[in-house]
Amino acid sequence: MTDTPPSAPARLSLAEVEALARRAHAGQTDKAGRPYAEHLAAVAAGVRERGGSDEQIAAAWLHDAVEDAALSAEWLAGAALSEATKAMVLAVTKRAGEPLAEYTARILATPGALLVKESDLAHNADPARLAVLDAPTRDRLTAKYARVRGLLGLA
Repeated sequence: MTDTPPSAPARLSLAEVEALARRAHAGQTDKAGRPYAEHLAAVAAGVRERGGSDEQIAAAWLHDAVEDAALSAEWLAGAALSEATKAMVLAVTKRAGEPLAEYTARILATPGALLVKESDLAHNADPARLAVLDAPTRDRLTAKYARVRGLLGLA
């Protein structure tokens, strides 16, 4: 009889992560009133188009889940996801009252997280998405996204 190490638990596939993210955010809409899953799909597609790994694509699907309380941090900790994916999700999760410099430093310090945030910012700052917002909101968000991009070195 040979001693074989126990196999690692099966990880969620990208299709399972997508389905989970869509369920978790069901009924939520973005600032323009669109189904929130459209944003998640766009961020995941952006990560894929930028050459991201499956771990990064999974993080893209889940990037707002903890921040929006669609899923708990406890759920994430026990999820059948790689530790890298979990770290990326937590890195891009903005914490209440957190200074922007701390937030962006955490993203920069977490392998793979910058690509997820870059894709998120690209979709958030899409002129077509911003065009449907009122001018004060559009201006505020445009400035916010530009500041985050600058802090992340994405200018």
